[in-house]
Amino acid sequence: MFKRVAYIFLFLSLLFLTISCSKYQKLLKDSDHELKYEVAIGYFEQKDYFRALNLFEQVIAAYRGTSKVEEIYYYYAYCYYYQKDYIVASYYFKRYAKNFPNNPRAEECLFMSAYCYYLDSPKYSLDQTNTYEAIKELQLFINFFPDSERIETCNKLIDELRGKLEKKDFEIAKLYLKTGHYKAAITAFNNILRDYPDTPNKEDILYYIIKSYFNYAIYSVKDKQEERYQAAIEAYNDFIYLFPESEYTRDASNMHNNAWKQISKE
Repeated sequence: MFKRVAYIFLFLSLLFLTISCSKYQKLLKDSDHELKYEVAIGYFEQKDYFRALNLFEQVIAAYRGTSKVEEIYYYYAYCYYYQKDYIVASYYFKRYAKNFPNNPRAEECLFMSAYCYYLDSPKYSLDQTNTYEAIKELQLFINFFPDSERIETCNKLIDELRGKLEKKDFEIAKLYLKTGHYKAAITAFNNILRDYPDTPNKEDILYYIIKSYFNYAIYSVKDKQEERYQAAIEAYNDFIYLFPESEYTRDASNMHNNAWKQISKE
């Protein structure tokens, strides 16, 4: 009995789907733009964004120059957004804000344009082009709408994106150190301190700078060793001043003492 009911339900579902598809295909060929517009709205509200998009695409030209085109562009951008095609959605949100700056939805669309790039920002280990673009677009929104209720959200998103960029730079710097590229490691760690002065990794970074300078000195030609050991000592002084109770203190002190011993031999 249960199987029979299930088969009937499946049959009716397929029948409904077939009829629905048939009506949709017929509508695509219809010249009634008003009907297409109304049905597109219906599809959008039913979350059938693919069909809604196709119908909106067909009627945009017909309503160009009218107030209704603003409505169509708005739905059009959100169709791409809900289908997770964020870069295309961003383009249409930004286009809406540019073409209809006096529309009350312009602020929302400019924010959504930036937010789409935020959503498309990949994990820190991958290419961060869209992360940089997201930060730029969020800052653009802040500049255009400094009194917006969305400013706090924008700042939080920017902080999150900058954290991702910092993590990528931090991992690259550690890789330089691990693979013996000490000069590159020193530069990379110092760049992080410059670009992200509030980094939560400052303790680790200052310790890694000592380690980088110390190892750089060990593997340097004799004429360069003293200045590089001296740099390690100065890096230690910066580290111990800020983090006297660090878990790295013992290892850092050993490098500091050994650096002094090497200089004393000169």
